[in-house]
Parts: sequence; structure tokens; C-alpha cells
Amino acid sequence: MPNQPLKLLSANIQAGSSTRRYSDYAMRSWSHVLPAGNKRGALDAIAKLAGHHDIVGLQESDPGSWRSGFTNQTHYLAERGGFDYWTHQPNRRVGSVASSANGLLSKLEPLEVTDHSLPGRISGRGVLLARFGEGDEGLTIAVAHLSLGSQSRLAQLSFIAELLSEHPHAVLMGDFNCTSDRPEMEVLYKRTRLQPPACAVHTFPSWKPQRAIDHILVSGDLGCREMRAMPAAASDHLAISVELDVPEQALKR
Repeated sequence: MPNQPLKLLSANIQAGSSTRRYSDYAMRSWSHVLPAGNKRGALDAIAKLAGHHDIVGLQESDPGSWRSGFTNQTHYLAERGGFDYWTHQPNRRVGSVASSANGLLSKLEPLEVTDHSLPGRISGRGVLLARFGEGDEGLTIAVAHLSLGSQSRLAQLSFIAELLSEHPHAVLMGDFNCTSDRPEMEVLYKRTRLQPPACAVHTFPSWKPQRAIDHILVSGDLGCREMRAMPAAASDHLAISVELDVPEQALKR
């Protein structure tokens, strides 16, 4: 069966805020709630990177609050990056001051997009699902931003595993806040066809990457190559990029 190359990117964009060292979390905390700083310039740089890919999963994309100048950042990136299709899943909101969302940018038209709230000790996490192609052979792509606590992550990963268990061609990407070999990750590998990555790609912190906590997990029947970390403008995470070989049948409508 012929395959089609598909380039994917996952990026925690930190709402366009700049973090270059640990001290910035305290010294530049204002940038996470105020519309100051060069957020538009950061978004333009992210859009340029995203535009070299077919499908992009975003985390911490502001859906339109005070800190982003009421700009829906996912929509902005879709327009600047040349994506015909985009969707987002707003999760956490602090009044009208700040908000956060998962986002999806695509140059291919999805057949269906759904979003789900994730369980956890603190509410406000979600997973965004997009399906491309018909039937069991279609491609399912999920975007998620998991919790910091291991028990909440286990509940969230169990929920995601249930969603993806019947999908033979699946991708799960996002900020997992943990490495791929953590015990709670086993639920994915046991209940779905997703595979652990062949090698660790360090993405955090962006200025001195030491932890592989951002992942693009792929089912074993999809060819996977050139997985690498790439700067996501001013974010405290590096983005992660990969090229897949996807059966053409999985993308047909």
C-alpha cells in the first residue's frame, strides 16, 4: 500500500511569553498576564516554523484574553502559517486576564474533530481529537497537555488510552510533563498501539534542554523518522518535529 509523507509538529508556545532562564518565571511573571512584550513577534516566528509542517498540535495557546490582546493565537498562527483548517479547545481561564487552550492546525481537512475534558485533581486539562480518513483505517491525531502530578497523569493517560484503543493509526502529541518511561505511561503502551519513542528528545527547559517531556507518540504501523527538537520562539519548551509515512488510505475521505 503506498504511503504519504506527513510532517507533524507539537509545540507548547507559552502564549507567546518569553522565558530564557529560570529567574524569568519570577522576574517576568507579568508577561503571563499582561499584553506587553513581543508576543506578536514570537507568534510570527512560531508560524514560520509551523508552516513547514502539515499538522501542528499546540499547547498553552491563548484563545483570546487580556494577555494576548484578545487575539485568538491558534487562529492567528493558522493564518500566518498557511493552514486552511484550525480548531482549539479552551481549558483554563483566569477571568478575562489569561486563558489557555490546546490547538490544532492542519493543511488537510479533518473528517471530525472532538474535544474531551481530562480527569485530574485540578480541573482544566483536555485532549483534542482529530480524525482524518474514513473507517478503521483512518488517522487519528490527539493533542493533550497533561498534569504535573503523577496520579492525575495516570488518570488522564488511562482516559486517553480508552479513546485511542480502537484506532490502529494513531498519534498522541503534546506536553506530557513527564518522560516516556514513567510508570504511568505504560497504560498507553499496553492499551493502544502507541509505541515509546526510539530515543529521548530533550525539550525542557528550552535554554538548556535536560528533560524529554514533550512527545509525539506514534502507533507502530506508521513509519517515523527525523524526530528532533526545534526552537519555538520565546517559549520555555522546545517544539518537537517528526516525519511520518502514513498509508494513503488513512487520509482518504
